[in-house]
Amino acid sequence: MKRYPDITKSFDENGYYLARGVFPPEAVRELERDFDRIVATNAARNENSNRRWVGDNPDLQVAANLVINHTHQVQSYSARWLQAMMDPVFLDAVEGIIGPDIVLHHSKLLQKPAEKGAPFPMHQDWTYFPSEHDTMIGGTIAVTRATDEMGCLRVYPGSHKLGRIAGTDGQSQSEFLAKNYPLSGATIIEAEAGDVLFFHYFTVHGSMPNRSPHVRKNVLVQMHSGKDRIEAGNHHINSKLVLRGWNHMASRSYAEAG
Repeated sequence: MKRYPDITKSFDENGYYLARGVFPPEAVRELERDFDRIVATNAARNENSNRRWVGDNPDLQVAANLVINHTHQVQSYSARWLQAMMDPVFLDAVEGIIGPDIVLHHSKLLQKPAEKGAPFPMHQDWTYFPSEHDTMIGGTIAVTRATDEMGCLRVYPGSHKLGRIAGTDGQSQSEFLAKNYPLSGATIIEAEAGDVLFFHYFTVHGSMPNRSPHVRKNVLVQMHSGKDRIEAGNHHINSKLVLRGWNHMASRSYAEAG
């Protein structure tokens, strides 16, 4: 938190924060090496990792022939990626947002291929893994540069204050988002390799296609406070891994549950 002294106030006001230089170049090279190995491993096993979004959202219609390589739980493949999630600089930034008790919900590898990387429509994340106290945040680690041409993330500052808006999962058309939060009007957040963009799971966000000659690589890490937990009945992937501090919700039955 000392490295980013303004993170608490800025995140509270805007619902996002771009932390520059969290991971130095040598670390980024190691992380990219394992990132590429994960992609290659899945390809060698003929596992279809193209998880282009589908639905009747008009923002998705341009994506018919586009691709997004997607893999959950990178820490299940790579110890180096688990180390990255427990990096002191990374966790100091997270602590500045949600406090000293930090629980990993899941991670996700995302790769937008050059010239054909699929977009993400404007959406909120809460519908996929709602937590009781809504402390869930994402931290997207830039493994490569992320420019507007490469389909970097776009956000609407302050939109986290909307809270839970029904029908904002991005899979179907939301008249509310289309009218008030179009993808074309969102704030463009360009990043360098090693930067981390943190955002609340209420923050309205999305991204354009990658039309550049460069591959865009990032890993999204979803975390919540150790004083929070996922709502009952939600069966999305849940790591329950304590990255820092204590999980105040843990019990024997909680830890053993799938």
